[in-house]
Amino acid sequence: MVTPPIDTVLAFTLPDRHARGRVVRLGPTLATILSAHGYPPVIERVLAEALVLTALLGATLKDKEGQLTVQAQTKGGAIDLLVCDYRGGEMRGYLRHDPDRLAELPEQPSLFALFGKGYLAVTFDQAVTGERYQGIVPLEGASLADAAESYFAQSEQIPSLVRIGVERRGGAGSGDALIAGGIMIQHLPEGEEGRERLHTRLDHPEWGHVAALGRTVTGGELADPALPLETLVWRLFNEDEVRTLPGVALSRGCRCDPDHVRSVITQMPEEDRLAMADEAGLVHVDCAFCASRFTLEAIGA
Repeated sequence: MVTPPIDTVLAFTLPDRHARGRVVRLGPTLATILSAHGYPPVIERVLAEALVLTALLGATLKDKEGQLTVQAQTKGGAIDLLVCDYRGGEMRGYLRHDPDRLAELPEQPSLFALFGKGYLAVTFDQAVTGERYQGIVPLEGASLADAAESYFAQSEQIPSLVRIGVERRGGAGSGDALIAGGIMIQHLPEGEEGRERLHTRLDHPEWGHVAALGRTVTGGELADPALPLETLVWRLFNEDEVRTLPGVALSRGCRCDPDHVRSVITQMPEEDRLAMADEAGLVHVDCAFCASRFTLEAIGA
């Protein structure tokens, strides 16, 4: 029996329904990212959902060197900050939370309890053109998927459906591990190749059909490592023509290598490097994404 690939995002289109989509599943990559922090289970699930959303959005970039960043800015919740990014299939993410405030919450806290009065910021950076676009929407609804739908409705004006599932699955001899999956389906704007997105017909009857079918997907299906992504898409839209593109492999990719850190420190004024140094004249730099620590000399670093 061949095990379906995990850590993959698959693009598909429904040409007769004027719709496109992405479906993703994360396993080992998710485990690698989470293992650097030792988060409590509730926080692990939140970051898993955010990473799935990041993969779904990042996979829409046509520029392979472009970067997609998802950031949640919060006030009054258990989570202070959440940041994830995607570039060329490589992902990273972390969040900062208040353990005491988290301990006061129920086992399944609401989105508001976790983030308080928060905002979701989605930033697209195009490496080739140098263009940068950012959309910001309130963190409202029952989940990050709901917030993502609001982002597309308000910032992109594209009718969209987003579903995310996270489950803990047992592995032979490896214990339990989180598997996360998600699907994003969008109505294709009329005249997408050259017209403004404002020409999208929000009352398009074909979109209602696609959205109704998309809503039938379950979190268990999205996070089932034994269910191939192509099969999942076919199950949802077996009455329509479905076209898929080759899947894109996903991996953990943190850009905090020693040379990069050294270049950043070197560009700082000497007096700033001295101010950052300890008694031994060393500067210690911690990476929030992968929890690595780099130690450099303050002068001549």
